[in-house]
Amino acid sequence: MRIALAQINPLVGDLSGNGAQLLAACRRAAADGADLMVAPELALWGYPPRDLLLRPSLRQRQEDVLEALARDLPAEQALLLGVSETVRDGQQPDLFNSVALVEKGRWRIVARKRLLPSYDVFDERRYFRPAEEPCLLELERDGRSWRLGLTICEDLWVEEHLHSQRLLGGDPVGDLAAMAPDLLINLSASPFGQGKPHLRRELAKSAAQRLSAPVIYVNQVGGNDELIFDGGSFVSTASGAVGAQLAFGAADLACWEPGQAAEAAAIPSDEELLLRALVLGVRDYARKCSFGKALLGLSGGIDSALVAVLAAAALGAEKVQALLMPSPWSSEGSINDSLHLAKRLGIHTQTVPIEGLMGGFDAALSPPLGGTPAGVTAENLQSRIRGTLLMAVANQQGQLLLTTGNKSELAVGYCTLYGDMNGGLAVIGDLYKSTVFHLCNWIDSEAAQAVRQELGLPAQGELIGAAIREKPPSAELRPDQKDSDSLPDYAVLDPLLKALLEEHQSPEELSQQGTDPALAERVMGLLRRAEFKRRQAPPVLKLSQRAFGSGWRMPIAAASQ
Repeated sequence: MRIALAQINPLVGDLSGNGAQLLAACRRAAADGADLMVAPELALWGYPPRDLLLRPSLRQRQEDVLEALARDLPAEQALLLGVSETVRDGQQPDLFNSVALVEKGRWRIVARKRLLPSYDVFDERRYFRPAEEPCLLELERDGRSWRLGLTICEDLWVEEHLHSQRLLGGDPVGDLAAMAPDLLINLSASPFGQGKPHLRRELAKSAAQRLSAPVIYVNQVGGNDELIFDGGSFVSTASGAVGAQLAFGAADLACWEPGQAAEAAAIPSDEELLLRALVLGVRDYARKCSFGKALLGLSGGIDSALVAVLAAAALGAEKVQALLMPSPWSSEGSINDSLHLAKRLGIHTQTVPIEGLMGGFDAALSPPLGGTPAGVTAENLQSRIRGTLLMAVANQQGQLLLTTGNKSELAVGYCTLYGDMNGGLAVIGDLYKSTVFHLCNWIDSEAAQAVRQELGLPAQGELIGAAIREKPPSAELRPDQKDSDSLPDYAVLDPLLKALLEEHQSPEELSQQGTDPALAERVMGLLRRAEFKRRQAPPVLKLSQRAFGSGWRMPIAAASQ
């Protein structure tokens, strides 16, 4: 039996369009001799569909699309795809997360998801019921009956020794062992996370060895809101070797047959995977929200430089515009660095000085304040002037405004509401400042030349530039300002933030490990007090185990912790 892995990039809620994608893939697979094509979890809906699952009209449309697929599928070909299955017993939730088999002019449900994630960004128990029984499908091909074990995404994540989020419940892989499947198939929608491609391989290898059978892992690809699905579908042979490997960060289709020789398929470096994920997240957010152009503010700092590189790679340099908005406190070096970066990338810039606008606000605010704005108020006004200019230009020209703040700043509130937080997408809001430096250093290295060329960026020479990479971070909102005037050095701050955010440690635990108690308490206080700002931030592309977004559910008004 020849099996096609269809790594598609669906648009959430576009059941007809996603069905057309699947039909086109089926025809390509049939031309390559495939007997069976496997598509990702909830392939018709796109993952995560969230409350779209509650709409009766969309549930009916799914059935209509399944009927059309059954009618139009190439002869002698079968399709396994993820669907929602409605249960009409008057109880809630009234859906299963299921697998449908389409073949011979009809379709039917053949498997249901057992382990439903409701942690971090996942909320499946809001919509779905968990199934209780293992799922085995017998499929006749070329005079042989193939026994296919079927699992959906989280059902594969049962190895407690490999990860720390094993859900309470049965063992969908272990329960299939007694049924002796010839193959295990996992239909997945697993978002990008640092280290995840290696972990998925280890999980599949473990399952393959437990069942003495190959594992076919088919993942969704594409950006959907803040989630980035990196694809990377693959086949693990019964011995745990890689039998086939699909692309990371792009739609792909590949065929595999049992007994096919294993292939050498190295996973790209962490830096390359991160760059590809960010570019995909920007490209798909813009495309799926009907934006063809992007705008950002260029400050001469490393954050906006990285976002400019990502935007140029995602949309094309000709579709990216940058505003330079110098104040009296902006250094000549920052202006020149911004212009040189834009020239290297080929993006268009305009310079709009804000000194006159600052004077206008000073004059307007002096009567109610009893004097000109000063201190943080004056600094925030500069940021808000820039934010207003950016929003006005983006509004007038139909551009997606990209926010350029990093995770360290967003964590401690070193950002201004209605100022530098303005925008439609926070591109690097899940990258600590130290990670921004690391990624930019890699982008400017020889190791990145091939992927830069593939992404349409200049392959030779520096992109970010040493002048930007080596510059001390500064908001330049007052004379000689440095980030370190207000915050600990990022080499100190970022490990503390990771411990507090991602490892759920307390200031007391950090103190016991050697952190200065006053510093630990101060950082925790900054984190807690900035919650109201994060609640009003644009969507943040999720890259880490714990990002500020739909998976971050902290109260604003709460006791000090």
